[in-house]
Amino acid sequence: MNYIQIAIDGPAGAGKSTIAKLIAEHLNYIYIDSGAMYRAITLKAINLGIDLEDEGKYEFVKDTEFRFLNGTLFMDGHDVSHDIRENDVSNNVSLVSSFLFVREELVSSQQILAKNHNVVMDGRDIGYKVLPDAKYKFYLTASIKKRAERRNIDNIERNIKSDLKIIEKEIERRDFLDSSRKYSPLKAADDAVIIDTSDLAIDQVVKLITDKIMEDEKNGF
Repeated sequence: MNYIQIAIDGPAGAGKSTIAKLIAEHLNYIYIDSGAMYRAITLKAINLGIDLEDEGKYEFVKDTEFRFLNGTLFMDGHDVSHDIRENDVSNNVSLVSSFLFVREELVSSQQILAKNHNVVMDGRDIGYKVLPDAKYKFYLTASIKKRAERRNIDNIERNIKSDLKIIEKEIERRDFLDSSRKYSPLKAADDAVIIDTSDLAIDQVVKLITDKIMEDEKNGF
């Protein structure tokens, strides 16, 4: 059986995780949030009390177990979906995800998860690194202002302390770190469809993407 892989990339706050999850639900595919996996490793590193800047301290990644259930990430058997959104994780995940060892281990885990299922996977290097042969590739972007507003609302809904101006600065910093890192920087795959979500509602983006996929599959592309 030929399984279908859908890769959705984009910067922080572009809406890719929410959109990818909804697309997976609509198509009855498995949803894999690769960014959540990097956040989970960052959370584990913080909880272990290691020196976050020392790549040699991340051997524990090899013994870390990931499982997605209904879009929820379980690490080592525990639901970490709320804890990985805390500010201390958000402020350190770019550093942790810049380490080659961490990336190689998680990319391998992501490829295994995607091997035997129809999947929707979102992240920052999915289309050109993790799933380079994905049948469908999309790159979602939006203005920093709009992304900050979305993150602020999300934080408030999760009862996480939030300040819009601070979030704007953090997103700008994150964009720079993610796009300039040495290994697997944030960028669109050459064959990705680029969608600016600044002025689009979530359901509009979901419909835009699912309509294209369903039409292509119907016509045998």
